[in-house]
Amino acid sequence: MEKEQIERLTATYQKLSEQLQSLALQKEQFKAQREEYKQAEEELTKATGRVYTTVGGAIIEATKEEALGNVKGKQEFIEMRMNILNKQSEELSKKEQELRKQITDALKSEKGA
Repeated sequence: MEKEQIERLTATYQKLSEQLQSLALQKEQFKAQREEYKQAEEELTKATGRVYTTVGGAIIEATKEEALGNVKGKQEFIEMRMNILNKQSEELSKKEQELRKQITDALKSEKGA
């Protein structure tokens, strides 16, 4: 394999690594949000008085059921996004492993030549 091909493979590998890091960061952010909504759900379940929720930038009074529905909807969205991120991460990890093997094999054959 030519040196230029190895450099292209290496550049692609680096891009994949950066994408994987970005996905990992996004997953951590969603995990934190999931925990926040889990705590919000627990607090709403215990609530006995007035309940407020945010709509855009405004805080409005809502029924307990409306607020719980809102929180659960956001939790479902987060779970869906996390599933998508997990699938993307798995696919990119496989590609990264394949590229790593190609680069390693190319470097070994170059040294042997």
